[in-house]
Parts: sequence; structure tokens; C-alpha cells
Amino acid sequence: MTEGSLPHLEFWCELQCPDCRTALADLRTLRERYGDALDVSLRHFPLEKHKHAYAAAEAAEEAFAQGRGWPFVEAVLGRVEELERRGQAVLVEIARELGLDAEEVELALIDGRHMLAVDADQAEGKAIGVTGTPTWVVAGQRLDGGKSQEGLLERITALLAG
Repeated sequence: MTEGSLPHLEFWCELQCPDCRTALADLRTLRERYGDALDVSLRHFPLEKHKHAYAAAEAAEEAFAQGRGWPFVEAVLGRVEELERRGQAVLVEIARELGLDAEEVELALIDGRHMLAVDADQAEGKAIGVTGTPTWVVAGQRLDGGKSQEGLLERITALLAG
């Protein structure tokens, strides 16, 4: 980290992953603790076992393009079971509930405008050793929360403190 730059945290996430929903509690704690002094990036790592995860990542990218990415991500993670049952209709419904242009979200799922961004994240994740979600990258360290999230908040905080 260069002098004057914000500490950076990458949250490698899959939007149909119940463990990522659980990890939101740690993310909220970090945001409360650091506020605007912490730069958090959502990185997509859709897993093949979840058939709607890729579409959810594309829809999230459209929500970020419309300025409401994080509220969309949190809402989707809050409804992972419903996403499993109802599929993409849930993504459009969430977009509408958040005041996004839901038709544009639906169109983005059809035209694939965010496919390259999701593919790039997934390829980079594989290249750095991400194998599951949630995974955190902070201060050059990869922390895997896919098996257990116990103690991760403390480890992240220690790495952010330098």
C-alpha cells in the first residue's frame, strides 16, 4: 500500500452462496469500523454447483453500473434460497424493489454486457488460488472462508492494521 492510499479488501463472493451471506456480517463490521477509510471490492467467483450464480454476478454488475451495487448484492445474498427456486426472476424483482431500472437489469442478463467482467474476475480468482467462497484478499494475503469463517474478522483486522 502506498502512502496516502486506502487499505484495500477484496471480497471474492458467489451470490448464491449461503456462506457469503454469513460473511456479510464481517463485512458490515469492517465497514462500521473503518468507514470510508476502507476500500472494498466485490469480486465474482460463481461456482458451477449454483446454476443462477453467474446470472446473479452479471445482474450485480448492472446494479453497480446503476449506482446501487452493494444494496443489490446484500439483497440477493439475503434471498439465496429463493434464487435457487425461482432463478433470474428474483434478480429482476430485487432490482425493481431497490429502485433500479429492472428492465435494464433484465436486458443485461440477455445481452451479456457484463459477461467479460464476470469472466475476468473468475479467471483472476483461479489464478490467485481462489477455490471457493467467501474468500478475502487483504494485504496480499488470501483468506479462505469457504471451509470456516471462524477467526477471519480478527485476521482481516490484523492485516489491515499492518
